Amino acid sequence: MGAETAGPRVVVGVDGSSSSHAALRWAVRYAGLIGGTVEAVAAWDLPGAYGWSALAVDADFDEAVARQRLKQELNDVLGPEEAASARALVLRGNTVDVLLTAAEGAEALVVGSRGRGGFARALLGSVSQHVAQHAKCPVVIVRPETR
Repeated sequence: MGAETAGPRVVVGVDGSSSSHAALRWAVRYAGLIGGTVEAVAAWDLPGAYGWSALAVDADFDEAVARQRLKQELNDVLGPEEAASARALVLRGNTVDVLLTAAEGAEALVVGSRGRGGFARALLGSVSQHVAQHAKCPVVIVRPETR
């Protein structure tokens, strides 16, 4: 996945949440310190792709549009100059599996403490908890910034 890049890679999960935005900013700062590159990863999958007898098809999903939205999100969070230095990847699959695969050989995997779903009072979301337990590289879990 990261064979095209030279030097250390920092993989960060991006899902539109304030927590993932904080993780993205952290990943960019860290990559700058170690002379690395950032791979911003957004995962998508078909609803019901796991455990249902028939797949629910989302006919409206367009991967090119999703990639453009991710690039726009990077631009909005980081600004144009820093966003241009990050590689935007939209990958199909279960979020945990996508992030763990993308992070193979990476210097670090950075995720937000909680995504967009789940229980508001939980300290860790299920994705951050799973990648912390299963990643083969260091994992950094970033809480949302408070203003």
